[in-house]
Amino acid sequence: MSSNRRNAKFWLTVWWPVALSAAVVAASSSSWMGSDHTSGPLRWLWQMVFGPVPDARWDTIHFIVRKTGHFTGYGLIGLAWLRAWWLTLPRSRYTLNAVLAVLGSALLASCDEFHQSFLPNRTGSPWDVLLDCCGATAMCLLVPVCARLLRREGLQRAA
Repeated sequence: MSSNRRNAKFWLTVWWPVALSAAVVAASSSSWMGSDHTSGPLRWLWQMVFGPVPDARWDTIHFIVRKTGHFTGYGLIGLAWLRAWWLTLPRSRYTLNAVLAVLGSALLASCDEFHQSFLPNRTGSPWDVLLDCCGATAMCLLVPVCARLLRREGLQRAA
C-alpha cells in the first residue's frame, strides 16, 4: 500500500474492528455479565432449545457455555487483530501478523481479567487469559488452512 493512501480513513478502516472488539470486551466485563447474572437468561435459552435441565447439571452446562464464549469470542478478536496487522504490515510474513494478533488478544484478555478482579461478583483468572489466547491462536491457525482449502477448491473448479 502506498504511503499516500495511509490517511486517517485507512487507519480507521483497518483498526475499527479491533476497537469495536475492545469496546465489546469492556462492556461485557461488567458485574452484570457475571455468572450470577447470566445463569438465568442462558438457562432459559438453553431450555427453550434443548428442554429442561436439572440444577446439578445446569452448573456444568453454564460453565461450559461461558468458557466456550471466551474461546469463541477471543477467536474472533484474534481475527480482528490479524486483519488489522495484515493490512498495516502488508509485506510482512503471515507468522508475524499472527503472533502480533495473539499478543494483542492476550493484552486485551489480561486487561479484561485484571479489571474483573476488582468487581465483587467477578474473578480475574489467568486461566481465562490462557483460554482466550487459545481461541485467538486457533483462529489464526485456521486462516491459512482455510485459505489453502479454498484455493485448492477454486483451482479444481477452474480445471
